Amino acid sequence: MTAPQDLQNRAINAIRFLSADAIQTARSGHPGMCMGAAALTYTIWTRHLKHNPRNPNWSDRDRFVLSGGHGSMLLYSMLYLTGYDITLDQIKRFRQWNSGTPGHPEYGKTAGVEVTTGPLGQGVGNAVGMAIAEAHLAAVFNRPRHDIIDHYTYAVVTDGDLMEGISSEAASLAGHLKLGKLILLYDDNDISIDGSTDITFSENVAARFEAQGWHVRVVKDGNDVEEVDSAIRTAKADDRPSLIICKTHIGYGFPTIQNSEKSHGAPPGEEELIGAKRRLGWPTEPWFYVPDDVLRHFREAVSQGQEAEDDWKKRFETYKSEYPELAEELERRLDGRLPEGWENLIPTFEPDEKGMPTRSASGQVINALAPTLTELIGGSADLTHSNKTWMECTTAFQADNRTGRNIHYGVREHAMGAIVNGMAVHGGLRPFCGTFFIFSDYMRTPIRLSAMSHYPSIWVFSHDSIGLGEDGPTHQPIEHLASLRAMPGLSVIRPADANEVAEAWKVALSRTDRPTALLFTRQTVPVIDRRNYGSAEGLRYGAYVLADLGDGPPEIVLMASGSEVHITLEAGEQLAADGICVRVVSFPSWDLFEEQTQEYRDSVLPPSIRRRLAVEAGVSMGWEKWIGPEGKMISMEEYGRSAPYLVLFEKFGFTVDNVVKQAKELLKR
Repeated sequence: MTAPQDLQNRAINAIRFLSADAIQTARSGHPGMCMGAAALTYTIWTRHLKHNPRNPNWSDRDRFVLSGGHGSMLLYSMLYLTGYDITLDQIKRFRQWNSGTPGHPEYGKTAGVEVTTGPLGQGVGNAVGMAIAEAHLAAVFNRPRHDIIDHYTYAVVTDGDLMEGISSEAASLAGHLKLGKLILLYDDNDISIDGSTDITFSENVAARFEAQGWHVRVVKDGNDVEEVDSAIRTAKADDRPSLIICKTHIGYGFPTIQNSEKSHGAPPGEEELIGAKRRLGWPTEPWFYVPDDVLRHFREAVSQGQEAEDDWKKRFETYKSEYPELAEELERRLDGRLPEGWENLIPTFEPDEKGMPTRSASGQVINALAPTLTELIGGSADLTHSNKTWMECTTAFQADNRTGRNIHYGVREHAMGAIVNGMAVHGGLRPFCGTFFIFSDYMRTPIRLSAMSHYPSIWVFSHDSIGLGEDGPTHQPIEHLASLRAMPGLSVIRPADANEVAEAWKVALSRTDRPTALLFTRQTVPVIDRRNYGSAEGLRYGAYVLADLGDGPPEIVLMASGSEVHITLEAGEQLAADGICVRVVSFPSWDLFEEQTQEYRDSVLPPSIRRRLAVEAGVSMGWEKWIGPEGKMISMEEYGRSAPYLVLFEKFGFTVDNVVKQAKELLKR
């Protein structure tokens, strides 16, 4: 919607001062970006963004990501002005308890916020994920004259975003994949918290992105709506992803702190704010002022958005009549419903003392599901065959093959995590990705954001302990399991054998309200004979009784996760042969166990049994909750070594003999 020049200028100033008033009222926030990037944001939202404020979840809307999440009031102002379910009172209560306008945008807290941003660079990766999702779904479902999946992903990025390494990783992959519906607008104001970017950031950003396969255009004045509009139109016509470099002024309009780091992360002060209003011809009173004609101009988005969605619905009905099966499949996937009977596709594994690595069992489960769960899309950070993440029924997603569901991320773990989150929130897909567990360190921020935001991302980690062997301590995760368990909202599952792997995948795919980390072995572990021991279905409860061994009530509980379970089970058998009654518990997931009733938890770990021994090839931190004050732990409290894994298990005490020894010593106390 193109407005007369005067109305347009006042609309942009309304964005600026609605944001600045909220920040000053809160005595907290980041006014600089809100003042400097208001015009380019206005241009996107009023001239290009396809959206329906009355239905923020319309599947074919354009996506808008504010990667510089510190400028959150810029986004909240746009949402309020264009008619989303956000009130002026919420704007006035910026950064306050339960306001709906938190300090950085949080997915699920505010209507219209597409993704949680704030940690710089994450939004760039998220936007790449959204663009991949759009390209794949369009290739699968669109038909001649029926472009029912057809939308753009816009992101406003900052100097800080582009300094972060994740942005380079994500941009490199996006350029390789030629994601032409991805458009980044760079708020290039030459200022970061420490001062001018000249002190740290003197690279040629345009040349960098051009070298990565992007279309690049420079807008000399980010306040020039016509120039920004022209650049976006040119970007839409290019089949490459686009970076539009908009030269802006941080804190635009402030009398003394424009173009200064002082406007970045602190309220301007009333005197400075009043001075800016006077400079830009804005009333100094009342605060939170929006002229009626300006609000009407912005609220045109409501009727225009409804018209756009209604038109899409009509086109979808025509599509549905011509391609009923495709339409039904698309509707199912967009609703987040899995195919009926999908759980029956998952294999069961026969008892096998020799067994298999749990990573291999995972690969078999993925490939059993992939032909029917067509929303399943996944890949690995250059470790596809090690992680067992390749789906045989499909091909690789590439620039010339959008229908493929295997994604080659390259050695880009950080970007991979953010991209998966972007796909997860886009809709229509169930993404997973894989790497070695040790490299979860590179992915920590996207994993944390997935937990905080309840994205249904699935994190597949193989080589989960010192059991990977000869690669040595640089590749042997010791503290990582405890670290992930410490994240609220993340389900962490470490299966003991192939059948627990099958159950773990059922849990991961069933939960749409949280992410799941699946931890798998490199080394072979036996497939437990479930005819003699507890069913692997117990995994869904987090911990379960694998066996009560001996002729009387248990005197001691042995518990373990993952590859240490079979060692612990064998030790329990030996203790029973020595006349000691033992309970053996498989404990794959603390968080799932904590979700159970106290009655169930007590049935697995009876309070009366105070002698408890836990066995796990990681640091012991956190296990005290389960073993209690009289319990004991066989764990890793130092880094590993380079040697075959059986040697490592022997040297560090993960043997049947040592478990038996430690259990007997515990019973003597």
